[in-house]
Amino acid sequence: MAKSGKVAIVTGSATGLGATCAIDLAEKGWNIAINYTKSKKEADETYAAVTAKGVEAILVQANMGEDADCRRLAAETMKKWGRIDGLINNAGTTKFQAQGDLEGVTPEDFDTIFRVNVTGPYMMSRAVYPAMKKQWEEKQERGSIVHVSSIAGVMGIGSSIPYGCSKGALNTLTLALARQLAPAVRVNTICPGFIQTRWLLGGLGEENYNKLKESQEQSAPLRQAGTTEQMAEAALFFLTSASNITGEFLIVDAGTHLGMLPMKPR
Repeated sequence: MAKSGKVAIVTGSATGLGATCAIDLAEKGWNIAINYTKSKKEADETYAAVTAKGVEAILVQANMGEDADCRRLAAETMKKWGRIDGLINNAGTTKFQAQGDLEGVTPEDFDTIFRVNVTGPYMMSRAVYPAMKKQWEEKQERGSIVHVSSIAGVMGIGSSIPYGCSKGALNTLTLALARQLAPAVRVNTICPGFIQTRWLLGGLGEENYNKLKESQEQSAPLRQAGTTEQMAEAALFFLTSASNITGEFLIVDAGTHLGMLPMKPR
């Protein structure tokens, strides 16, 4: 594998989709800034998997809900490599709460979820923009930002009402940043549906997780429950391609947004 010399920051890359994105980018020869908040052991494992691909990596603990941490993550990346070519805003949070239980969600829940899921990607995009703008002006090398949203932000579904609202806001942020950061940066978003991850299993509980997985496999148009590899493939298309695509959303949900099909007979 030839090293590309390019550099990407992947937020929330200790586990799940973020880790898969980091490892798959390393496979393509990208150097990676791996970010985590609490999962140090898992972040170390991602670091080992990334560097095993023959590229360089740094490990940065930073809370994506804090502006100072976002700026520090960008600064440490610049200190290491002197460039930032890509950013995947993957870090996110939620509260698993039945949407019909309106009293189960507090204003503080909205504040916390929006802080990480919307304000965080805004702050990270702002933090990397000067480096990307400089590369565009000096070398005509365009930066790329990819937000990880959710089908929840398109359909008003998901783990809780504030989570779906935050992802809808993230989709709107994509449009705004695509306009304002052009022509130096492309900004796009993927909207995953159900993904088989430890995070979702922990939030839903084993019984509900298995029911949802079975529903996807039996009645989603493509009869599949999503994987982190499938979602990472979509994210890396936006991040690494030489396309002129910006301000776009890609729904990756086995066709669930088209409507569930009748369950197969048992």
